[in-house]
Amino acid sequence: MNANVKQHPEKGDAPIYLDPNQPLEKRVDDLVSRLTLEEKVSQMINNSSAIPRLGIFEYNWWNECLHGVAAAGIATVFPQAIGMAASFNDKLLYKVACAISDEARAKHHEFVRQEDRGIFKGLTFWSPNINIFRDPRWGRGQETYGEDPYLTGRMGVAFVKGLQGDHPKYLKVVATPKHYAVHSGPEPMRHSFDARVSEKDLRETYLPAFKECIIEGKAESIMGAYNRTNGEPCCASPTLLQKILREEWGFDGYVVSDCGAINDIHANHKVTNTPEESAAMAVNAGCDLNCGRAFESLVNAVKQGLISEEAIDRAVKRLFKARFKLGMFDPPEMVPYAQIPYEVNDCEEHRKLALEMARESIVLLKNEGGLLPLRKDLKAIAVIGPNADSKKVLLGNYNGMPSKYVTALEGIRAKVSPNTRVYYAEGCHLINRKDSGWGPRATAGFAEALAAAQRADVVIMCLGLTAEIEGEEGNAPRSEANGDRVSLDLPGMQEELLKAVCAIGKPVVLVVFSGSPVSINYAQENVPAIVQAWYPGEEGGTAIADVLFGDYNPAGRLPVTFVKSVDQLPPFTDYSMKGRTYRYMKEEPLYPFGYGLSYTTFEYSNLTLSAEKIEAGQSITVSVDVKNTGKIAGDEVVQLYLKDLEASVDVPIHELKGFRRIKLQPGESTTVSFTLTPRQMALIDNDGRCILEPGRFRVTVGGRQPDERSEALAGSKILTGEFTVVGENMELEY
Repeated sequence: MNANVKQHPEKGDAPIYLDPNQPLEKRVDDLVSRLTLEEKVSQMINNSSAIPRLGIFEYNWWNECLHGVAAAGIATVFPQAIGMAASFNDKLLYKVACAISDEARAKHHEFVRQEDRGIFKGLTFWSPNINIFRDPRWGRGQETYGEDPYLTGRMGVAFVKGLQGDHPKYLKVVATPKHYAVHSGPEPMRHSFDARVSEKDLRETYLPAFKECIIEGKAESIMGAYNRTNGEPCCASPTLLQKILREEWGFDGYVVSDCGAINDIHANHKVTNTPEESAAMAVNAGCDLNCGRAFESLVNAVKQGLISEEAIDRAVKRLFKARFKLGMFDPPEMVPYAQIPYEVNDCEEHRKLALEMARESIVLLKNEGGLLPLRKDLKAIAVIGPNADSKKVLLGNYNGMPSKYVTALEGIRAKVSPNTRVYYAEGCHLINRKDSGWGPRATAGFAEALAAAQRADVVIMCLGLTAEIEGEEGNAPRSEANGDRVSLDLPGMQEELLKAVCAIGKPVVLVVFSGSPVSINYAQENVPAIVQAWYPGEEGGTAIADVLFGDYNPAGRLPVTFVKSVDQLPPFTDYSMKGRTYRYMKEEPLYPFGYGLSYTTFEYSNLTLSAEKIEAGQSITVSVDVKNTGKIAGDEVVQLYLKDLEASVDVPIHELKGFRRIKLQPGESTTVSFTLTPRQMALIDNDGRCILEPGRFRVTVGGRQPDERSEALAGSKILTGEFTVVGENMELEY
């Protein structure tokens, strides 16, 4: 008998719900039919009660695995989600998700053996976060896969599939894309905010990744957002939960609220007056599980006639269906995932995978004069900055705890020759700008930093942010705005420290740690080499050193636009996409989406389209030859962008429609092909309809997006082609 359910105590044959040979729906129906109303309601909150009468143990639905199993002790910590997005490698992300779900299964079964079924010990994970990172001030943007709907969708699907596994009967774990659907700050307003969006923006930008994760990824669960969308609380929205999610997309899994979101409906949104009304409204709309206590009022809601018991039954059946698919009511020997040994957790193989992903996430932003890679036998190197020897900066938020860390300083020390002297100085505090009334000045660390820099051949500055500065409301204690950022500049005295070190005249390499864009305008003008490291996980220091000293050729690409300042942004509360992200921003950014350099060079040639003219409804194949024309091996991220040249409504300036990360040896070439489908050619009109319009389309393929800033920074050429769609307007299924 499974450790999650005791043998049924009633006499006679085993009940249907305990018979693994019975159809799933029949088992679920049988179990739910045995529950009282009170028992049903007890299963609809995140810490579901035990039902001893039926031999069912308690179960806590709340678990997290954004970039590794979180909050449940030791586990492998991979780079933060935004860093993994920078890899532009969905195949590698799938491997990472497989490793995470292996550890999740192994830890769960061991916890059960130890009779611990508490929070963060279950198999239902509230990941990935596939909200669109529309504004760089949002503290939780680090949890996402960036600003682009296509990239977010491909990475989201890979993560969901890796978590849930590919068994025909059993789920490995449950994946829960969040926060459905229009949610990306501001954090201080999330419990009462109404995100107003056009039908066009909703379906063009905010919904596509969710749709892909549900339809292609087959996510078993989805989490609603705190806010309202166009007046409807997301966790009680007939539009989002019924019309779109279940009717249009055919979703048959369960919906869980964000924590406390049901209480927000009456307490903050003021849409209802009582907990009973809020709970009934949510369940009637399609929310099945409450993180919080508001659903405890459902018994009273039934008595008050606000909701039927049949609606309760519907929700409870969805929840138990997931538990059955996880194998919780079957003998362990029948569930292949129950056999994963505990030893896979925090294993060496997963540590190597964390290193691989950290390497692929790093973005080379500048390398003037070929300063990088550095020689390992330099006489002296200075490593300076508050993030140089920080363990916290490796982890980001929603993180687990690794058994071993490698900071940037440790990685550099391990990489250089035994004869190289490595000087270290913190230089300044992460955020403090004020002098202490009783202690040191804010610049007190400058003297030591300058002393180290003066004695070094090269200075490596490790600056940026940490999850203490940016993150979720309540979890970023040093943030300027409850998790969000007000300024995009380097915090504290970091830029002043950087300027002081640069004034010495030694070669400087800047390593930026952050989960979001930082406006490093001074550095771009004055520092010869800049590397974006994100929050790189437990092996971050090794990965950084591998890149700095040439043991790995960087190829990460920015999954989000780095603006020059907040002055280039629309108001934070404006959810219109006008002026936002590379798709609609007309001002020149500091660093564009899709940008990143390499230590080698790549040449594109022979752009070929399978046809110059196609009928509406046909696909077209785009192929290109890519050659490594440099002297060292390296990865290249081939990117395809599309522009509708004759659209009847506003469409993106250009839009990512395909990407492929490839590895080439010096002199090696390969052909990369993409297929553009009718759905990818279609636009979203102002009514939210998906329309394929006849007309001309421009295709661009290269290692970057086709904008002037990318060309100025990268210097690489892209190839351009055009094709024409003929026929009549065609409305496609969204």
